Amino acid sequence: MLTGTAGMAVSGLAWQASGQSPPSDAGGKRSLEPVMAKVSLTVNGKPVELEVDTRTTLLDAIREHLHLTGTKKGCDQGQCGACTVLAGGRRINSCLTLAVMHEGNKITTIEGLGTPEKMHPLQQAFVKCDGYQCGYCTPGQICSAVAMLDEIKAGIPSHVTTDLNAAPVFSLAEMKERMSGNICRCGAYSNIAEAITGVAEAKP
Repeated sequence: MLTGTAGMAVSGLAWQASGQSPPSDAGGKRSLEPVMAKVSLTVNGKPVELEVDTRTTLLDAIREHLHLTGTKKGCDQGQCGACTVLAGGRRINSCLTLAVMHEGNKITTIEGLGTPEKMHPLQQAFVKCDGYQCGYCTPGQICSAVAMLDEIKAGIPSHVTTDLNAAPVFSLAEMKERMSGNICRCGAYSNIAEAITGVAEAKP
């Protein structure tokens, strides 16, 4: 959760967006008490309703309120990708967005992609190809890869797509560009690439 000056600034922006003024105490000074709000989400197919501080990030709502700890808090600055989840099918860094901004959204975390008994194809591929060492970045890598493959199927170009008039095709260059926001501190990139490539090239 954002705290200190940054948290107060975000909270102030939230109040500006609502067209209201932050609450004040009896002396007319702005109160530093947390502003609570209810937010309804569908997380991994299940409807949930939370009451959170308006400064609570989606990441903290997932981990601290819903106790889904598969999603990891890495840098808390949107630079490592460990907190990647799917919001409406699109991948986002959950540490950079507030929970209250996702009212009514469908959120999918690594727990929603598969279970130990019935794994998602990418989860199976990561295990088969040993696409991890410490495993800390793995949930974000897998969530990002799921959305990345869907982006290519949907015809969404990337920075390295050479022909914008043709549908993008999966390639090593496309994968590297599209997955560049997900860092593996252990350096297991070759195995991660092998896992994703195997799923991308598998016959339906």
